[in-house]
Amino acid sequence: MGERVRVQRILAIDAGGTSTRAAVVDASGLCLGYGIAGGGNPVSDGYDQAVTAVADAAEKAVAESRAARHTISPTLVAMAGAGPRMQQTPIAERLVALGLDGDVDIEADLLAMFHSGTHQSSGSVLVAGTGSVAARITAGRLDLVSDGAGWLLGDTGSGYWIGHRVARAVVASLDGRGPGTALTALLLSELHLEETPERMHGRPRAMLDLIDALYKLRPVGLSRFAPLAFKACGQDPVASQIVTDAASALAGTLNAVRDHRLQGPVVIGGSVARAALAAPPAVAAPLRAALGSEEVIQVEDGLIGAAVLGLRRAGIQVDQEVFRRLQQTVGPLREAAGPGTKTQPTT
Repeated sequence: MGERVRVQRILAIDAGGTSTRAAVVDASGLCLGYGIAGGGNPVSDGYDQAVTAVADAAEKAVAESRAARHTISPTLVAMAGAGPRMQQTPIAERLVALGLDGDVDIEADLLAMFHSGTHQSSGSVLVAGTGSVAARITAGRLDLVSDGAGWLLGDTGSGYWIGHRVARAVVASLDGRGPGTALTALLLSELHLEETPERMHGRPRAMLDLIDALYKLRPVGLSRFAPLAFKACGQDPVASQIVTDAASALAGTLNAVRDHRLQGPVVIGGSVARAALAAPPAVAAPLRAALGSEEVIQVEDGLIGAAVLGLRRAGIQVDQEVFRRLQQTVGPLREAAGPGTKTQPTT
């Protein structure tokens, strides 16, 4: 362990479904280089694409840092699906091919998301984007995880879950089985379809066109319609009920892992979770009730958390000062390259 304490720079990577972010960080928490590449989630993007994205982001971050490659070690990759069955060797081989030689650790993106919000080692985290999952963190490790079972078996309250209900509500409305809803015009517009009085074989032409368009999508692709529910909620009863149900589902997932005797904040990540908190009070009530009086911190991704984990794996203590420096120095580099992590307390 003593040898690793002398490490001066580490490479942290957050492989997400939309983009993959990498940062070269020194022992003080100073971010020296930042890189961004395409989606790196092996579940949604495929393992080969994920490895390529990790390598591309790493190459950019190392080049920007202007650090000698042999001085950067270890590498911490935060990635969805990380676990005993994760193939670590291909990632390590690609990084070695870039001139990076050293230990490569792969950790769950959920753990990195929590550590992007706090330097503390215990608390809870709820992440809801395309999917949804929550965890209890104890002593810097995943202690208990709930949901994250995917679109077919779980991910309740997620972007997919909401988007699926939007699609079903609109089809039911067009079919006469459900109430009218503002979501109909929003969804048809999103898919560049028109609502006309024309009927074919006894059905509305718009409904038939919509069904054809929806079945051409991958199931998880329905998550793109979640923003429509948030846009209409508070004005449209159907949309409001969908978002309220999502907030209630997310509250249930969080409650499944919460231990109120455990001190520490609740970190909230993912666009859907943040949107649920920002929804009108009556709609967001179930989730806010689950949060209670706990300190709540919102984050957008897991890059800072990956850096925290990487530094700690290198034997470097990450206290409040180091964590604050990570926040202050990762931010400007990220803003220059594109969207990234921001943290803020939520009352």
